[in-house]
Amino acid sequence: MAKKKTVKKTDYPEWQEKKVSLGNAIIIGAVLAVIGGVIGANFNNIFGGFGVYLGASKNAEVNRSGLDEIYNKLLEAYNGEVDEVKLSEGAKKGMVEAVGDVYTEYMDKDEAEIYTNNVLHGNVGGGIGVEMGLRDGYVRVLRLLPNNPALRAGILIGDIIYKVNGEEVYTWSSSEIAKVLRGDPGTEVTVTVARDGKELDFTMIREEINNVSEYVTYDGNTAIITVTRFDNNTGMEVQKEAAKFKEKGISKVILDLRGNGGGYVSAAQDLLSLWLDGKLVLTQKSTHFGEERMSTSSGKAILKDMKTIVLVNGSTASASEITAAALKDHKKATIVGTKTYGKGVVQKMYNLSGGGILKVTTAEWLTPNGDSINNNGVVPDVEVEMTVEDINKMRDPQMDKAKSL
Repeated sequence: MAKKKTVKKTDYPEWQEKKVSLGNAIIIGAVLAVIGGVIGANFNNIFGGFGVYLGASKNAEVNRSGLDEIYNKLLEAYNGEVDEVKLSEGAKKGMVEAVGDVYTEYMDKDEAEIYTNNVLHGNVGGGIGVEMGLRDGYVRVLRLLPNNPALRAGILIGDIIYKVNGEEVYTWSSSEIAKVLRGDPGTEVTVTVARDGKELDFTMIREEINNVSEYVTYDGNTAIITVTRFDNNTGMEVQKEAAKFKEKGISKVILDLRGNGGGYVSAAQDLLSLWLDGKLVLTQKSTHFGEERMSTSSGKAILKDMKTIVLVNGSTASASEITAAALKDHKKATIVGTKTYGKGVVQKMYNLSGGGILKVTTAEWLTPNGDSINNNGVVPDVEVEMTVEDINKMRDPQMDKAKSL
């Protein structure tokens, strides 16, 4: 049962982009250590590799004399031992964070494994069944997986992840928080959320999480396709299920993209091929990689004449916004809900030596009509709010509206 305690806004001040879980001292030391004598001659190779991703010349030289000076003073004066592995990892994070883009991120080996298994492939392991993301300066709950500990305990969409097992984590990235939420099935974890100025504690037992990316349910002659993220197989799995719609007598489809934070654009293309036959999905513009126009495949648009409603909300982002915008621009669907998040930039992932991943914003994308969604979002054709009270009372006015159209 949740324990309530009044919390002022100042108790969890605005999230600072450059704060990390290792602390400022570690990050500063990390940059100095890697740049200085510990890694020494290897630094140019490391920086040169990052330089390609960050737009610098392969042969870029770095003036590090001032950093060397501080590093040497630390070696002379610091009262403690230096963990070179932690410093190296911290340096990589600090370098990437200095770019100033919230979507450009370095993940170490463990974080990369969680991201790949959980976010992209849904292999969560032991956990509590939440999907999280950065919203309005905090890592918030974006989606609660059905029949999982977090939903049963009473955690809600929009809750700020404030503490885990008593340790403040509100300045951490979503991948760092996911790392401590995971654990062996059967083990206990206490999550503290901030909600409406109050601090709520939820103690749960971790369970094995089966995090599917899509599922289809039926309500009379309406098929409800829920897509929670776009992984490699999402589009193809929905295509298989859609092939059964005709024999089931389906006359309307509701595509639920609420809380879908994105994933592979190629999976969105596969899904859109059900409605769009060889049509433009997006135009991708990049300083380094030029312009690319991406279209759906031909011959698979078995739903092109099917009445379609798309549900979206403020947590609908990235590849799911591409999907909603393309269906809207091509007049293949009515969009219902609230304005989407507005993430109109594309990330490319680079596998690094040591098992880490560098996720870099490489381009901006435009809708088929040439509109930019970045920071603008997709505006629904029919706006329907869903309040916290609706959620608490298990009401879904957005779905009700979609069913009524």
